[in-house]
Amino acid sequence: MSRIGLKPITLPKTVKYTVNEGNVLVEGPKGKVTALIPAGITLEEKDGILNVVRENDKQKAFHGLTRALVFNAVEGVTNGWKKELDVIGIGYRVEMKGTNTVVFTLGYSHVIEFPLPTGISVTIDPKQTHVTVEGIDRQKVGQVAADMRSLRKPDPYKNKGVRYSDEKLKKKVGKTGAK
Repeated sequence: MSRIGLKPITLPKTVKYTVNEGNVLVEGPKGKVTALIPAGITLEEKDGILNVVRENDKQKAFHGLTRALVFNAVEGVTNGWKKELDVIGIGYRVEMKGTNTVVFTLGYSHVIEFPLPTGISVTIDPKQTHVTVEGIDRQKVGQVAADMRSLRKPDPYKNKGVRYSDEKLKKKVGKTGAK
């Protein structure tokens, strides 16, 4: 049996959900998010607790996945999701251009303009080295943060680049001098 699929989801009073053909629309104070529901899996609510129920063992593989997607949608519309990135290196910095474009200076011969998708907001600290990506869709927040990180991945020899704030890097030893 799926251990994750059996966990109940607590619904806050401000969150409402509607099930349509293969989708669930979760509405809350921060907005609306949709999540997919495969055939054979249903949602049952009782006293503010939402349970994900499968018909038989053919849907076993999707049971935990569906519960995780619905939980992420509920969490997103109540609290939101965020990822934090650090830009480390001499001369490396980040700044906002307008309301929906982030400009990265990462040691290349040119600056990189990163357009933000709808539903994603970015805040940058005054030192221009710390970026916080926020939104209500967990998948979109994670994808935007991963795309920003891929602009200049952390270098294992100098530890320069864009990395997650909680990411631990192992610094490699460079070449040794010739004798």
